[in-house]
Amino acid sequence: MNKTMAETAENWQGKHIIKLRDYKIPTSLDEPDALKLREEVEPWLTALCQSEHLSLLTGAGISSAVHYLSNGSAGAGMGNIELSVFENEINVKSKEAAEKAGRGDQPNIEDQIRTINDLVRGLEIYLCDVSEEDELEDLIEELETLKKELNDGIIDFANNVLEAEKNIVNSTSEEAAEYLMNFMLSFASRIATRERLNLFTINYDRILEFGAELAGLHLIDRFVGSVSPIFRSSRLNIDIHYNPPGIRGEPRYLEGVVNFTKLHGSLDWTENDGIVQRFALPYGAKEISTYNIKEGSLMIYPNSSKDRETAEYPYVELFRDFASAVIRPNSTVVTYGYSFGDDHINRVLNDMLTIPSTHLVIIAFDDVGDRIKRFYTKVKRPVQISLLIGSHFGDLKTLVDNYLPKPAIDRTTYKMADLLKARGATVKSIEEKSPEQEKPEGHE
Repeated sequence: MNKTMAETAENWQGKHIIKLRDYKIPTSLDEPDALKLREEVEPWLTALCQSEHLSLLTGAGISSAVHYLSNGSAGAGMGNIELSVFENEINVKSKEAAEKAGRGDQPNIEDQIRTINDLVRGLEIYLCDVSEEDELEDLIEELETLKKELNDGIIDFANNVLEAEKNIVNSTSEEAAEYLMNFMLSFASRIATRERLNLFTINYDRILEFGAELAGLHLIDRFVGSVSPIFRSSRLNIDIHYNPPGIRGEPRYLEGVVNFTKLHGSLDWTENDGIVQRFALPYGAKEISTYNIKEGSLMIYPNSSKDRETAEYPYVELFRDFASAVIRPNSTVVTYGYSFGDDHINRVLNDMLTIPSTHLVIIAFDDVGDRIKRFYTKVKRPVQISLLIGSHFGDLKTLVDNYLPKPAIDRTTYKMADLLKARGATVKSIEEKSPEQEKPEGHE
């Protein structure tokens, strides 16, 4: 039985919610039927993916989905850092930050890092001109302990993410890798003359890089170099071309090229003396410390560095790339596994929707804390937002098998559709004919 949201409970958590084109009210589905829904959902998503500008934003949900397919568990979480000093004060302010962001009263490690950074900076300012007569040795010692526990907590978190990567790459099942590749190809398989897919992620792991390698996609980011690639502020319109045999002076765009941006940094980014580099970290490595990471240099957002300029760089450049890519006419943004718990990202999506020709597709396994519902209600742009929420739509296998566009550039299908249309027929009418009704062309 299907119900409009006016007839159901206020929240969307634990429900299957669907809303596609026009002003259709979000509808709650008790038992989604993939075969019936496919006829409406797949053509709509396929059409949106042919927009002039296409962007895909992924969150922790993509990593959890792939990890679940490979090992039956959700993978690395966002656990808190264990503290022995200033624990109560940090917990109070971390909860306030989480509540302000709409995540409830359960702060994650990012909330803790922000709070600890602020506290460390404040204590350093307070203790910058301490004399021996002040007798603040205990406070100075607590500050050093806090710095060490912050760095150890970040390293432990990085190792947990590496453990999840190792579980995926060492899995005996190839199903997870297959669905990850098809998921990425569904969006990256754009005709080369169109603008490239803009792929954004807030994850620290390398699950998308892993999938891109398996799928043969070419990722273009801001890093330049081969041995120790360096992050560059200048973002040129770099692309990949090729010369067809027998043709000179007419290079053509290579298919399978993607513009890639990791908005919150990565496990293999490090900062030294103001230079951000990507170091060689094997996928699923055992310990990140084995690869000579300087204390406090790991570029996980928000960065643990106390320096203001370093804390803003390179993230300010990455967020600028995100805004410039999506806030354009005829732009479509698809989110998968993003819980809408980051205000700086939500603001950009809100600004994008002020342009009438843009569209936002939200695909999520669940709406924990009703964050998606609050965003949908706040922006007041229902005609520009499509919703596919719930364990049915968020399941990676179900999504790829039934609803996403075909993971290939299939010109033959389009040509066949044009030919049938010219003959006064449709693809569906041909498929519905029984074998005895079909006759070879030219026969009565």
